[in-house]
Amino acid sequence: MKPDVQAFFDEATFTYSYVVSDPDSDACAIIDSVLDYDPAAGRTSLDSAERLIAHVREQGLEVQWILETHVHADHLSAAPYLRRQLGGRTGIGVHITQVQRTFGTLFNAGPDFATDGRQFDQLFHDREHFTIGNLQAQALHTPGHTPACMTYLIGDAAFVGDTLFMPDYGTARCDFPGGDAQTLYRSIHERLFSLPDTTRVFLCHDYKAPGREHYQCQTSIGEQRRHNVHIHEGIEASRFVEMRRERDASLGMPTLILPSVQVNMRAGELPPAESNGVRYLKIPLDSL
Repeated sequence: MKPDVQAFFDEATFTYSYVVSDPDSDACAIIDSVLDYDPAAGRTSLDSAERLIAHVREQGLEVQWILETHVHADHLSAAPYLRRQLGGRTGIGVHITQVQRTFGTLFNAGPDFATDGRQFDQLFHDREHFTIGNLQAQALHTPGHTPACMTYLIGDAAFVGDTLFMPDYGTARCDFPGGDAQTLYRSIHERLFSLPDTTRVFLCHDYKAPGREHYQCQTSIGEQRRHNVHIHEGIEASRFVEMRRERDASLGMPTLILPSVQVNMRAGELPPAESNGVRYLKIPLDSL
C-alpha cells in the first residue's frame, strides 16, 4: 500500500510537514504541522498552516488524523487551528505523559495543566494499528531523542520525526530531558532497520549537510542502513553512544525550544490568557 505524500517545508525552522493521503479515497492525515512564530516579537502567524489547508481543500481531501511524532523543541504545532478548520483527531504517543510531567514541572504550569495526555484525542501505544481511509497504519514507539517519539508506518512510508535525518547528516540529538543515546540506537536498529529496505522514510527536518545543494525530506531504510554517517551497518552501540554524547555536548539549545515545548506539551494550544487577557510564555532561567 503506497500513500500519496505531499511535503511542505518551513525554512525558518527547517521543518517538513506532510499531508499523507489514501489514493483510493479522500482520507488523509497531517503530520508535524508548523505554527509560525517570531521569537523577537512574540507573535504567531498561520502562513504555514494555511498552505496545508489550501492543499487539503484543493485536493478535496478529508482529514482524519492530525499527528505529532513527538513534542517538538524547534517549532510550534498548528494542530488546534488545523482541527478547527479541517476536522480530524489529534494523536501522539502515549508516553507524552512523561514529557508533560517533566516540562510541566520545569515551566511550573500549575495544577490546571493536565499531565495525562488528555489534550490529545488519541494516545497511541506501541504497535497500535489505525487506518487512514483504506490505508493500514501502525504507530511504533521509537524513543531516544525524547521518551515519547513515535514513528508512523503508513503503507510503505515511515514518518520518523527527528529520529533520523538524511544519511549524510545522521541522527537526532539525545541530550534533552528523557533522551538517551543507547535507547535511540535500539530504536533505530531494532525497529526502523528491521523494516524492508524499500520502505520510504520521510524526515521531520533537514539541515542540509555541507556540500549538499538542496534540502531533502525523503530517503529509504536501505539507504539509511548502508549510508547513515552516524549509525550505518557495522557501527556498534558503544561507538554510537560515545559519538552522540560528544556531539550533543557541542550543540547549543534550539532557538525555539522554550516556546515550542510549553505549547506542544499542550497539543499546540497556547497557554491560557492571564487576567489582562494576554497569553504569556515563560522563560525558566538557568534551568536547561
